[in-house]
Amino acid sequence: MNHRFPLLIAVLAVAIAVVLLAPAAFSQASSTATKAPAAKAWTKKTPDGQPDLQGYWTNNSYTPLARPANVNKEYYTEAELAQTVKTRAANEAEQTVPGTVGDVHYDFTQFGLDRSQGTLAKNMRTAFIIDPADGRIPPMTAEGTKRQADRNAVLRVPGGQWDSVQNVNTGTRCIIQGAGPPMLPQGYNSNYQIVQGAGYVMILVEMIGDLRIIPLDGRPPIPSSVRQYMGDSRGHWEGDTLIVETSNFNYRAGNANLRGASDNFKLIERFKRVDENTLSYQFTVNDPSTYTKPWTAEVPFAKINGPIFEMACHEGNYGLRNILAGARADERRAAEAAAKKATQE
Repeated sequence: MNHRFPLLIAVLAVAIAVVLLAPAAFSQASSTATKAPAAKAWTKKTPDGQPDLQGYWTNNSYTPLARPANVNKEYYTEAELAQTVKTRAANEAEQTVPGTVGDVHYDFTQFGLDRSQGTLAKNMRTAFIIDPADGRIPPMTAEGTKRQADRNAVLRVPGGQWDSVQNVNTGTRCIIQGAGPPMLPQGYNSNYQIVQGAGYVMILVEMIGDLRIIPLDGRPPIPSSVRQYMGDSRGHWEGDTLIVETSNFNYRAGNANLRGASDNFKLIERFKRVDENTLSYQFTVNDPSTYTKPWTAEVPFAKINGPIFEMACHEGNYGLRNILAGARADERRAAEAAAKKATQE
């Protein structure tokens, strides 16, 4: 027994030390756990020496482009953001009344398409717009207001969008839908793949499978008479930021995100890899014929796992005959109902 006594004393001493030091150690560990690790600066380069933007990304978000009228601050708190996302996700998942026209739609939740079911690119801002400081699109010019009114008048004819093939928007036709530029979140499929090669940057958009190939070799833009749904883009590097300038738009591409921009607006995009999991994306809209001043938005992109899958969207093309026929049938029924009511009166 005697030879074990010194060993017992040593064990008790260690135990007492552990007990005495545990609170301090626990306090230190708790303090460390509450602090998010600092993001590591991105230094990876492509083989030709440019900052590496490559990978799979999403800008999936519930953040609106412009700040809501009832919000008057730039940033949410963590609690406010969580509640905002919860409310908007619940509204998005809300089902329509069975048997109504509004009920004829995809069940997004069933197919995993609700934004809340995918990775969200966290954003504490109350809106994407960062300039002007109020987070809202600047007022329209008189010219822009008239142009937008003229466009809306076309859709107010009997049948509206369904009056003719020409009136059906390009999104419904599955021609182009939300690819941008600018690249703003969609209701679903807000996913992108960026690939860099010598002299080019390629951006593949999951929505409709649209593809942007941006040359970096300083070539001149295409003639102004040539108009394209995604515009004509040219890029160059300024330090670790990719600057892309785009013009020659065709408004029929559905730039409704820009609230009535003209074909002649100029777009400047800025891509910067912040860290392993974050891509900063800013764009500036310069359209003097539409807005009283330029405006800028910032949209965070979060890294996701690939690959991007093909989106099969052709029902708007293959079903166009039936869509228009259905609209005419609705008009006939409405006319018959009106005539019947008139005879009864």
